[in-house]
Amino acid sequence: MAMEITQFLLAAQSADARVRTEAEASLRQFQEQNLPLFLLSLSFELENNDKPAESRRLAGILLKNSLDAKDSARKDHLVKQWFAIDVALKSQIKDRLLKTLGSSALEARHTSAQVIAKVASIEIPQKQWPELVGSLLNNMTQQGSPAHLKQSTLETLGYVCEEISHHDLVQDEVNSVLTAVVQGMNQSENTAEVRLAATKALLNALDFSQTNFENEMERNYIMKMVCETACSKEAEIRQAAFECLVSIASTYYEVLEQYMPTLFELTSNAVKGDEESVALQAIEFWSSICDEEIDRQEYDSPDSGDSSPPHSCFIEKALPHLVQMLLETLLKQEEDQDHDDDVWNISMAGGTCLGLVARTVGDGIVPLVMPFVEKNISSPDWRSREAATYAFGSILEGPTIDKLAPMVAAGLEFLLNATKDGNNHVRDTTAWTLSRIFEFLHSPDSGFSVISPENLPRIVSVLLESIKDVPNVAEKVCGAIYNLAQGYEDSGANSSLLSPYLTEIITHLLAAAERTDGAESKLRGAAYETLNEVVRCSNLSEASSIIAHLLPAIMKKLAETMDLPIISTDDREKQAELQASLCGVLQVIIQKLSGREDTKPIIIQNADDIMRLFLRVFGCHSSSVHEEAMLAIGALAYATGAEFVKYMPELFKYLQMGLQNFEEYQVCSITVGVIGDICRALDEKILPFCDQIMGLLIQNLQSGALHRSVKPPMFSCFGDIALAIGAHFERYVAPAVQIMQGAAQVCAQMDTLDEELMDYANQLRRSIFEAYSGILQGFKDTKAELMMPYAQHLLQFVELVSKDSLSRDESVTKAAVAAMGDLADVVGENTKQLFKNFTFCGEFLNECLESEDEDLKVTARWTQGMIGRLML
Repeated sequence: MAMEITQFLLAAQSADARVRTEAEASLRQFQEQNLPLFLLSLSFELENNDKPAESRRLAGILLKNSLDAKDSARKDHLVKQWFAIDVALKSQIKDRLLKTLGSSALEARHTSAQVIAKVASIEIPQKQWPELVGSLLNNMTQQGSPAHLKQSTLETLGYVCEEISHHDLVQDEVNSVLTAVVQGMNQSENTAEVRLAATKALLNALDFSQTNFENEMERNYIMKMVCETACSKEAEIRQAAFECLVSIASTYYEVLEQYMPTLFELTSNAVKGDEESVALQAIEFWSSICDEEIDRQEYDSPDSGDSSPPHSCFIEKALPHLVQMLLETLLKQEEDQDHDDDVWNISMAGGTCLGLVARTVGDGIVPLVMPFVEKNISSPDWRSREAATYAFGSILEGPTIDKLAPMVAAGLEFLLNATKDGNNHVRDTTAWTLSRIFEFLHSPDSGFSVISPENLPRIVSVLLESIKDVPNVAEKVCGAIYNLAQGYEDSGANSSLLSPYLTEIITHLLAAAERTDGAESKLRGAAYETLNEVVRCSNLSEASSIIAHLLPAIMKKLAETMDLPIISTDDREKQAELQASLCGVLQVIIQKLSGREDTKPIIIQNADDIMRLFLRVFGCHSSSVHEEAMLAIGALAYATGAEFVKYMPELFKYLQMGLQNFEEYQVCSITVGVIGDICRALDEKILPFCDQIMGLLIQNLQSGALHRSVKPPMFSCFGDIALAIGAHFERYVAPAVQIMQGAAQVCAQMDTLDEELMDYANQLRRSIFEAYSGILQGFKDTKAELMMPYAQHLLQFVELVSKDSLSRDESVTKAAVAAMGDLADVVGENTKQLFKNFTFCGEFLNECLESEDEDLKVTARWTQGMIGRLML
């Protein structure tokens, strides 16, 4: 029997902190002591129309939070809790939720729809709650069903389709859901609210509709309803219909041919005359078509070796009309348009789509866009000048260099002058366009660049003047300098044309990073990122003294951040952001100067002071800084080698903290990587710290609370530690391999249809093989026999992976082959019989020897030699 909890729910929202805290504690206690009754009571509260809206709202939130969580470990725990509840009691909760769909209160219906979908996401994949879809469809077909019940039912169907996989419903259920949804879209029979809910539900149901779209009659009916709905008088419904068309464009591209004339007319009318929210989706339809065709062209390339999916060339067929339509959108800028990346309006959407069209059709776009550019680039109206510049910048990726080079060469000086245009928008877009020119038409290493020794002084002069402009323009100028520097990255031993300007560029970037007006536009971050790229891509033989002078300047700036006044959390965040940027610069400087023997001493001489700064940064306890400082420490370990051991006593507590930081799992992951760097630097000198490191790694790998993405680097770290300490790894080998075997078993049971899960499985499999290889190589010539008990498991795992040719990637194959070779090489004669028994080895190696990946072929040849040597 449900408990009366209204007063607690209301008190938990009281303005009085004491009342609120007591009520929250009571609710928490109820939840912990009797979860089934707690959830039942919440479902009664949510259903009861006589209860206050406030208590029902909180009841719904608590129900949702009891079934779902962003954190995967927490979610697993909640799912287990739900499965543990008595079936009869769960049925009562689900009945209450379904009854709530008929409530007169919109908010209660909406919340119930979400909660039902969360329960469905837990139960339907396990073949539980089979009657749910039938119950929902009954609400739609029952004579006299009120409009609000239909609306909430359609909303529920949409949420359920969003939460579950299309494999979870049988085709009859999909057909029934689609019928109900498409009927709900019917204009003559339903209210606007019902039609909107139906159209949104269709968007989520499209993934389930593969079979229906293969049937021409069903497909025609669905497309007819979507196209009619795209002409509804309500803008919100038109927007939802165009969202469906965007999804159809990518999911069912192959069957669109017959509908394209209608779709062009619909989208064209929307772009030219509809409200912005609708027009944006109409443009997005064409962006989706472009994405599809770009993907298909990549399949067509001779390198891919795949049989290509059908390519209907929709963009090419519509090109003149489509380009004209998109060019017109560029003139629809907003007067007070914000320059933030998060802002999205019709002119930005049009320019983005134009860029995708250029990538789709290449050279064909140039003669269609250039007349617009030439007509508007010198117009007295700022909108025309900005639109012409945006159009020019948008088509720089896709067409061939031969087609673009004359046009860019002719326009470069004009653009350099336009950095002084009287309008902020025009200057912003001009700097962005220059950045794109340097990104796509500046590759001296490949033999072409629009930049020459003759025009470089002018370009640098303009950029360094423009970096003093307002923050949004200065940020784009940083992007231009970034791409300019990147073009010279591969100059190698040859002189870099940029070297004479480095001091000046670095000075201006540091000044931009110091600007007090730069925080709003992300200028500081952009300036430091660009500084990193300028240092990274510089020619060290020409720039070593400049970078050596930059080192103490950045160290001084980092030291000054420790003394910043911290009054608010905002102050703390700004300090953390600045420290992260400066640690990032130090990392790049350390990597650059330690890359050559003649400049490495600069780092070694400053290493103590650098390390002191990093330890002080850790003292600030900010995770974002923690990441950057950790990465820089990894670079310092590489630079100082065995000498790094002197920092370990003080650093070690922060490494432990990093390994235990489950909440900010990226910090944990980076810490694992840095431990690998330190192992490579210290070799056996890492030994005194290994008991604690291995203890934490094994503990973490056994924990359900740690984000799964951190686990593969941890297995790889086993290999790093084993390589560093050699025979001393003996004491860890049993627990380490045991957990590796457990993880290998998990890989074998993963759902191969889930793309995200397969990516993770590949990372996990590769890291397990890397761990085996590291341990084997660590024991070479000392205690190789210790690995004999695990040899069979390793080969069984390799065999399992070898059979999975569909989902394993090249890196997994390479790691598996390398581990086999290491087993034969290290354990030797004792594995001869095993290799004879595992007949798959020869076939697998032959497959690898036929690969186009040169590294894989080399590894496979080596492994073949190692195994062959045993068989003599």
